[in-house]
Amino acid sequence: MPFIDIDQYEPIEVAPGCRLRTPYGQNLMLSYLEMDEGAVVPLHHHPHEQGGMLLRGRLKLTIGAETRTVESGSMFLIPPNVPHKAIAVDGPALILDVFSPVREDYAELFNRYIPPNDAPGT
Repeated sequence: MPFIDIDQYEPIEVAPGCRLRTPYGQNLMLSYLEMDEGAVVPLHHHPHEQGGMLLRGRLKLTIGAETRTVESGSMFLIPPNVPHKAIAVDGPALILDVFSPVREDYAELFNRYIPPNDAPGT
């Protein structure tokens, strides 16, 4: 699966107003996250390293003890186990996140929507 048509992936709502599509390979996961205005990805942490880029919109982004409002084109890195939160402000937002290693929880959600023999890595 070297080429991805994101529209072929069924969005999964992980929080109210937050829909993601998560293609992944063996060691890396992409997360195409659409957020409605005012939608919140609640404060959380995970053992995966995360990088991202805000493709469209504005986010109030908290990473650790620091909060900033970021604009389209902003990039960020979140080390493993660091608490973080995002709120879409002044309209909807579109974010591309990258996780390494693959987030098992997102992979499990993703696999609910496709037959097991079509799952990545099979």
